[in-house]
Amino acid sequence: MVSMAAWLGALTIGLVIGLMGSGGSIVTVPVLVYLVDRPDKIAIAESLAIVGGIAFIGGVMAAINRRVHARSVVLFGVPGIAATYGGAWLASFVSGATQLVVFAVVLLLAAWFMLRRRAVETPAWMEQTDSALSLGTQGSAVGVVTGFVGVGGGFLIVPALVLLGRLPMPVAVGTSLCIIALNSFAGFWKYHQVLEDAGLRLDWYVIRSFIIVGAIGSVGGSLISSHIPQARLQRAFAVFLAVMGVFILWQKLRRGL
Repeated sequence: MVSMAAWLGALTIGLVIGLMGSGGSIVTVPVLVYLVDRPDKIAIAESLAIVGGIAFIGGVMAAINRRVHARSVVLFGVPGIAATYGGAWLASFVSGATQLVVFAVVLLLAAWFMLRRRAVETPAWMEQTDSALSLGTQGSAVGVVTGFVGVGGGFLIVPALVLLGRLPMPVAVGTSLCIIALNSFAGFWKYHQVLEDAGLRLDWYVIRSFIIVGAIGSVGGSLISSHIPQARLQRAFAVFLAVMGVFILWQKLRRGL
């Protein structure tokens, strides 16, 4: 039985994706682990399916509104698919608790970058060139993180597309959703095989329900986003990431790996 808090969590996942064009996975894993009581590894796999489904729906809507840059999807997304598959394969060699610790570190790093930079800024090492090679390299790096810890990587994809791909922010967000969907489904495909080999089962009711509720939240988030200054929204989200990262680290270290 899924609690009311879990349904609100599912709605929040969609709202975050709609507001920021990223961050859905960062919310999904804690919701599944702490509100739905899913085991660590299964939560990561289910997160990829849920976020991939929500991002796919958002990406289709963005494409209809001509806010998807197909070339960037190919250059960034295709290398990311292979890297995501590899990241999910690497995850089969570590415990779910270890993955969540790495996940928490990713949250804290993301919060740090978001707090110290404006909405469309990105680290200096990402500002070298707008070449296809650079986009592909970034796509591969994001893919490994996606596969290993179950995050879509939108908080890295959007600024990379703005500065490396030279895309307007609305187009970068729509393109990011398509890339997140590709990466998430690739990671989920590999995870599904890993879980089957370990005798673990996914909860398809939770996956379907969260995609539906999250898609509704995503539409609401998209409508709200135009009325909220992005810098203020980003700061608030960064604080949330930091709190979640500290909470997960405290929970896992308190119980022991």
